[in-house]
Amino acid sequence: MALRSMEQLDVKGKRVLLRLDLNVPLKDGALRDETRVREAAPTVRALAERGAIVIACSHLGRAKGKYDAALSLAPVAPVLARLAGRPVTFVPDVVGEAAKAAVAAARPGDVLLLENLRFEAGEEKNDPALCAALASLADVYVNDAFGSAHRAHASTAGVAALFAARAAGPLMAREVTALTRVRDHAEHQFVAIVGGAKISGKLETLQALVGKADVVVLVGGMANTFLLAQGLAIGTSLVEPELLDTARQVIAQTTARGVTLVLPSDAVVATGLDAPGRVTPVTAVGPEEMILDIGPDTRARIAGLLATAKTVFWNGPAGVFEKEAFAAGTMAIARSLAESKAFTVVGGGESVAAVQQAGVAAKLSHVSTGGGASLEFLAGDVLPGIAALEA
Repeated sequence: MALRSMEQLDVKGKRVLLRLDLNVPLKDGALRDETRVREAAPTVRALAERGAIVIACSHLGRAKGKYDAALSLAPVAPVLARLAGRPVTFVPDVVGEAAKAAVAAARPGDVLLLENLRFEAGEEKNDPALCAALASLADVYVNDAFGSAHRAHASTAGVAALFAARAAGPLMAREVTALTRVRDHAEHQFVAIVGGAKISGKLETLQALVGKADVVVLVGGMANTFLLAQGLAIGTSLVEPELLDTARQVIAQTTARGVTLVLPSDAVVATGLDAPGRVTPVTAVGPEEMILDIGPDTRARIAGLLATAKTVFWNGPAGVFEKEAFAAGTMAIARSLAESKAFTVVGGGESVAAVQQAGVAAKLSHVSTGGGASLEFLAGDVLPGIAALEA
């Protein structure tokens, strides 16, 4: 995969359409988490300092092709300005007259932030007309939004083809480098930890990891389906009964390939999310109980595996870690990961929140900004936003 880097582009005096991932959680018009803006800020600053006219754009939330005040990027502009150390002018438009006028008035070093791309009906449809309209605003295209790279949208895929001068931003480049190392050049012993609520959204990645990792550790709700597939009673735990045969197939694949499959040996169970928990072997879950976290024996086994690993990939929490009573397993994995001497990659979503909550993100080799994108990349899928940048 040959990606041109942003540093190779001549941007001085040029208009640069910069696709960022500013899909941040908002509440009452304020950002609840600035992580993605903080990740984007160095790219904005670097382009502005090199004399580019920066036309930043992003989606936010699930706007369906029409304006929604609750999903406006307006509150993001001052945060981006503070973190980038540059004034940022918010443009309440994407490709209309206001956007054209703002770009025409901008000077080298200026930074504009366009309104939410998904307010345009053509964004998620990769509409050629919207691609052309976006391309008309700029001379150069840079995509630094790895978290959206698995979407074939106008701003991530279609528009790139309309620029001779296009490149990956530094965040995108770091993501591709780190995940390629895990997928194609992992040093062994390679331990993959996969958790979260369900198998269904991660099956392709799980099957790919079974073909690459030496040890696959399953935790969280998805592990329940595997426990049930092995004939264990799991009470009222979250489970995907329609995937029991699939779980058995994955178990068979690990056996055939000599991969060590690790399932929880003990768990923290309770009769409800607000009920007191107790630790029990997974062979003794009561009929009215649900598995809500991994137990201390399982945590210790995972810590032992990470202590000797050379490569580790983790995606998905070990339990309902939003509840303090059921967060210990997820926090233990995060701390064990930080103590490991392996090349450690955490793949987006709730796992990223967990390592930040545990205060260990800086001790890991790479923390991915893309949950779905990182999983699809590891599964070997072609990500449209990356394919569009290949030189």
